[in-house]
Amino acid sequence: MNKASARANRLAGSRLRILIIDDHPIARQGLRLLIEGAEDMSVCGEAADADSALDALASLTPDLAIVDLSLRGKSGLELIKDIRNRHRDLPMLVLSMHDENMYAERALRAGARGYIMKQEATDKILLAIRKVMAGEIYVSEAMTSRALRRLAAAADRSRRSSLELLSDRELEVFQLIGQGKSTREIARLLHLSIKTIDAYRGHIKNKLNLSGRNEVVRFAIQMTMEQS
Repeated sequence: MNKASARANRLAGSRLRILIIDDHPIARQGLRLLIEGAEDMSVCGEAADADSALDALASLTPDLAIVDLSLRGKSGLELIKDIRNRHRDLPMLVLSMHDENMYAERALRAGARGYIMKQEATDKILLAIRKVMAGEIYVSEAMTSRALRRLAAAADRSRRSSLELLSDRELEVFQLIGQGKSTREIARLLHLSIKTIDAYRGHIKNKLNLSGRNEVVRFAIQMTMEQS
């Protein structure tokens, strides 16, 4: 039986075993009190630095590690990478004073499954633990919105560059869509059949990787407004 299976079997009907990795004794004590106050969680150990954390992981086999980024000797980010290499299936949640805008993505890339700042309410910390243990990624709502905006902006940049893939006629149809023209109007202006214009719409949708007719219209209007 591998470690992941053993952990899953142990979790069935038992309390979640958590290892706290933080170099501040008061922070560890406060987090321990919070965790021990939850019926489904317990603290199986504590560590103040990377070396003792790796030793504790090997001997205690926790279900989750909560890691601070500021540790003596080795940074929390480097420790997360080491843990990921040695204990690939172990979920990790970063609990840190550092601004999530600067460090959340780095922590997730390193191998953590969640990031929460220490000033968050205690119920948010417990929520983050449960989300990570459920196999989800946890970051704040603000961080999630920021990431989604960046993804949307990246998609739009990709689509702008994809405009070069359109044929001259497809680009002409796309521009007329952006001007608010209907399929019938475009067909009349270009002296083409409605069926042909619909075919061009389909080509545009596929080449720009758009999901449907409404998104073609939205993106065409957006591009027209930016160019005007």
